Amino acid sequence: MNDDDGPITILLVDDHALVREGLREILQMQPDMRVVGEAEDSATTVALAEAERPDVILLDIEIPGDVVTTTVNQIKKCSPASQVIILSMYEGPQLVQALLATGICGYLLKSIHWEELVVAIRAVRSDGDRIVLGVSRESLSYVQQGPPPGTLSARELEVLDLVAQALSNGQVASRLQLTEATVKRHLRNIFVKLGAVSRLDAVNKAKVRQGQQLATTLGTPGQGRPGNGR
Repeated sequence: MNDDDGPITILLVDDHALVREGLREILQMQPDMRVVGEAEDSATTVALAEAERPDVILLDIEIPGDVVTTTVNQIKKCSPASQVIILSMYEGPQLVQALLATGICGYLLKSIHWEELVVAIRAVRSDGDRIVLGVSRESLSYVQQGPPPGTLSARELEVLDLVAQALSNGQVASRLQLTEATVKRHLRNIFVKLGAVSRLDAVNKAKVRQGQQLATTLGTPGQGRPGNGR
């Protein structure tokens, strides 16, 4: 992290090289901004966040590796002062809510004008408590009212994502740095919320119930991650 008198240091994260190149050219034209790194997957993102401690991380909603909520949580552990702005081609009220719970400071659609992005970066740098949302009224209303009863939390989504990859409770605990007892507790809560009777039943019901949110975060056992939908 730099002091307020220095340039805003930025980490660019997107698995499309052309997108990163375009963003880099735009941001490096700004006299108060400096791109300090680029990443195309979650592991590299976390490593660079820890090494560079950038002021702002522009994070694509779906990159290879961990689900976005897990990636944000890992960033917050290794570089807590970094402000994370999510960039996405689409929006989903529940997904926005889950990401806000992880501590992101912005959620912007890739359809915005570059000047809006620049303004957002400066805004979150100057005020660490500010949240910038470029979403529809529906999503904003959902965020303001809070999720309806039975909605899975960000942590529950992370657990269910790993369960959907056929990981055991012990493996899930290791991946999320939790105890196995905590994982079992999350699973019990998930089963209750979804009315599920098994792990596979929970995954399937979550996909139907959560819709857009889980379409971007949950795979199915043996099938890997879903398409990026961009």
